[in-house]
Amino acid sequence: MAEALARRLGTGDAVVIGLGSMIGAGVFAAFGPAAAAAGSGLLIGLALAAGVAYCNAVASAQLAAQYPTSGGTYVYGRERLGEWWGFTAGWGFVIGKTASCAAMALTFASYAAGGSLWAQRAAGVGAVAALTAVNYRGITRTAGLARVLVVLSVLALAVVVVAIAVGGGRGRVQGLPFGHGGAYGIAQSAGLLFFAFAGYARIATLGEEVRDPARTIPRAIPLALGITVAIYAAVGVAVLFGAGSAALAASTAPVVTALHGAGAAWASPVARIGAAVASLGSLLALIAGVGRTALAMGRNGDLPRWLESVHPRHRVPDHAELALGAVVCVLVLTTDLRGAIGFSSFGVLAYYAIANASAFTQTAEHRRWPRPLNAAGLVACVALMATLPWRSVAAGAAVLTIGLIGRFVLHRRSSRILSSRSL
Repeated sequence: MAEALARRLGTGDAVVIGLGSMIGAGVFAAFGPAAAAAGSGLLIGLALAAGVAYCNAVASAQLAAQYPTSGGTYVYGRERLGEWWGFTAGWGFVIGKTASCAAMALTFASYAAGGSLWAQRAAGVGAVAALTAVNYRGITRTAGLARVLVVLSVLALAVVVVAIAVGGGRGRVQGLPFGHGGAYGIAQSAGLLFFAFAGYARIATLGEEVRDPARTIPRAIPLALGITVAIYAAVGVAVLFGAGSAALAASTAPVVTALHGAGAAWASPVARIGAAVASLGSLLALIAGVGRTALAMGRNGDLPRWLESVHPRHRVPDHAELALGAVVCVLVLTTDLRGAIGFSSFGVLAYYAIANASAFTQTAEHRRWPRPLNAAGLVACVALMATLPWRSVAAGAAVLTIGLIGRFVLHRRSSRILSSRSL
């Protein structure tokens, strides 16, 4: 019998870990694409994204209580809906989080590197290469580092909000409550801002490490999400007031743009440092997480078995992490920040749509939240996927389809090999 993990974490610890997973580079990047979609209506989009995040988080928590193992919705979908649904969830996670890696690298470059667009892309590729090398040697972000990163991010955002409030905004917050994009634009902004909440279900994976998980996890999830929503709302109002939706929509570094618009350029270095630190921390954790998901899928034959390799010395999924690093470098060189965020949101929303569908099938003895909440989460995820920028939807649907075809081919080939050996 495998040794259990120690139950050392209380509600406060779980909340801090949840905040560390949510308050990262996304908040420094997502307001620009959201403003392009909805103008000042992005604040309503933020509220919608938070509601969808809550539905997804409680579904994940409920499933984690019944299936306390690694793999997330890749496992839940297989157990509740069947292998193909589990694969779709896992593949959606891999492609969505791979795009998130590119978005984090581009965010780092837009805040930390000056010069031309290609100079920024080069900086992004350098960051990916460096952090892939770090992960390859078995060094991952610890819980202590997560706390440091969240403190630095929150402090940087607090300075931004105060600096804009003191400096006085020049932006014109027009068109409330619907902004210039109407209801469709608000829905699209919600799908894009959903990217900023990535990681909120991290608390649901702590079932084996928290004291009294049946009580702690349901308390910690809404607390962490509520604090994050409050911080994001304050930042959203501040950047709109500082720069206006038009300037935000045209910027790849919206927080710095808002500071300059409010006459508080003196605080720009703080925002740049905060965004760079958060981006690197998020990128480091994403490379580790996606690599291990690809490893698990390779072991099950859902991705090429070449990816199941583990380095004999460093004990990391070496092939998976090297392949991921190469793909992310290509994306950094060929896509833009809005495209990466949209594609990431598509893949992750597909992942959580299956999580909600899986939770909907759970029986009464495993149910902690009402079934209509799962139905609402499923419908909302599908709706937000459909309202993302059409290029993101087309690319996401195409890559999902390619993954499904690839799995069919791999399994058919494996079946033929097994049949020939049995003759």
